[in-house]
Amino acid sequence: MTKVVLTQRAGSGYDDEPGKWYHFPKQYLRAAEEAVGDGCLFYEPRRENGRLMYWACATIQSIEPDFQKPDHFYAHLANFLPFPEEVPLRKPDGGFWESKLDRGEDQVSKGAMGVSVRRIPDDEFDLVVRAGYASALLEEVSEKNDDSSPTLYGVAEDQLEFERPVIQQITNRKFRDRVFARQVRNAYDSRCAVTGLQIINGGGRAEMEAAHIRPVAHDGPDSVRNGLALSRTVHWMFDRGLISVDDDYKLLTAKGRLPEGVERFFLPTGEVAVPEDGRYQPNPAFLEWHRENCFKG
Repeated sequence: MTKVVLTQRAGSGYDDEPGKWYHFPKQYLRAAEEAVGDGCLFYEPRRENGRLMYWACATIQSIEPDFQKPDHFYAHLANFLPFPEEVPLRKPDGGFWESKLDRGEDQVSKGAMGVSVRRIPDDEFDLVVRAGYASALLEEVSEKNDDSSPTLYGVAEDQLEFERPVIQQITNRKFRDRVFARQVRNAYDSRCAVTGLQIINGGGRAEMEAAHIRPVAHDGPDSVRNGLALSRTVHWMFDRGLISVDDDYKLLTAKGRLPEGVERFFLPTGEVAVPEDGRYQPNPAFLEWHRENCFKG
């Protein structure tokens, strides 16, 4: 098997569904087929004011032809998980994470960069992934050591904790829940999207939970666009279909089913407060799934 980097940007013209599938032309078929069952990184290029960042990791589950567009294919994804810390193209100490991009004298190879599905060695893949999930990995080591304030020196000493294969780490449910919660919390500034409340407990932690709009058990990805920041009570109502959200981010309620008096805590606008950045706003496809499969209104 082979690991690959998938170049993806908004407005590319390809029929991509971030977190679900990647659309690509035939010229990249062999590399994509070699990567089936293995890991892939997502990279945003410079075009259209791109960020020059690695921003997510996944595994390629299968490849199938695009029957509507000749000589194009879909790579179906599993275990998609964006990075809490996006990783720049260049390493902090100079050079590139992908050695094939380096043409010497700190210059990038434009030819290599122009390859939309490019192979990446296992060790370079692992370094990018560990950089992208660094904070979550620190928390994991901290929990194992029962130390709430890990230092960089402590991480260096506990490096053996990181030796587990990286693909095994990022498919672990506990690890994925931690990363998903961090991303949702940051995107929503630790505020409940329905009540607008930001409650911080005595330990400095936000009393906010990250809710999957389309549950993981029903093929929902661990993407911030499949998440809402909700207080515990609101999360309970959302999971049980007592509330939902329309495509314009208006709050929907199941009349006669809500706990008495709870509506006075909802935002008076009748809306759900979502991030201003469109990259973090709920995906309409996931909202539609919740309305059709969970909502009791």
